[in-house]
Amino acid sequence: MIETEHLSKKYGDLVAVRDLSFQVEKGKIWGLLGPNAAGKTTTMRILTGYLPATEGRAVVAGYDVFEQAEAVKQSIGYLPEVVPLYPEMTVESYLSFVAEIKKVPSSKKAAAIDRAVEVTGLKSVRKRLIKNISRGYKQRVGIAQALIHSPQVIILDEPTIGLDPAQIVEIRQLIKSLKGEHTVMLSTHILAEVTQVCDGVVIINEGKLMASGSLDELTAAYKEKEGVYLRLKKIDNDTLNLFRQLSGMEKVQVEGSEVKLEWSKGKDLREQVIKLCLEKQLGLLEMRSTAINIEELYLRIVSGGIEQ
Repeated sequence: MIETEHLSKKYGDLVAVRDLSFQVEKGKIWGLLGPNAAGKTTTMRILTGYLPATEGRAVVAGYDVFEQAEAVKQSIGYLPEVVPLYPEMTVESYLSFVAEIKKVPSSKKAAAIDRAVEVTGLKSVRKRLIKNISRGYKQRVGIAQALIHSPQVIILDEPTIGLDPAQIVEIRQLIKSLKGEHTVMLSTHILAEVTQVCDGVVIINEGKLMASGSLDELTAAYKEKEGVYLRLKKIDNDTLNLFRQLSGMEKVQVEGSEVKLEWSKGKDLREQVIKLCLEKQLGLLEMRSTAINIEELYLRIVSGGIEQ
């Protein structure tokens, strides 16, 4: 649904995006992740046709961004980082105005507004002036204007920036509800945004692609060992030796109040570990995977530890 090939954007000697290639599957929510000034906003502006690329190719909903710009704009709903609202208008009149700009047929405009209001939870503030609603509702209005023409692709630039914790949860739930009917790409530098909302991620740093894929694929690809952390009622040398005797066990060590067990990638000793804990009455309180999570992966990537 979204595809870039060797995309680059230069401002004189400054390279904001460098040879960027990635794909986003139809109906998925994909995160564009990176630190501040990584090139996220520039990439999104190129995909929406707001900025021309210096080099490369981009395709959205089957249309070439540079050769079929009008078709791309009709296929995309865009929420920029600074939401383009008119505070003196009511929510409903603003959405009506946006529907006209986006060429929603007159016969379908009322239904389009009703749908956008329903999906984004704006019914209670529909008749209110935008200047008199909360920041969270303003963000919802921004998403509603991106949805008004039923686009195939929705692009959101830092959709939860400046919101309080409760509003962040609400907006994340709203974004998740768009999955399937729409393909969603959102930029963020907040790791929790990715783990709680996205199916996959594109990680960039200094305008360069560092990693791309589903969360499961990325974390699986970069983990070096399989293993678990155990919390037991009691940890002593006899207990540690029991785990060391398991066939295939490569590493047993104490980390703080937990025991870390590791074995070769491709094996799975969890069943044997649980059986041992029960048979020897070791007092198993908790078992969790040692697999690398997206936060650890991201930090390793942007610090230069790994690169695709």
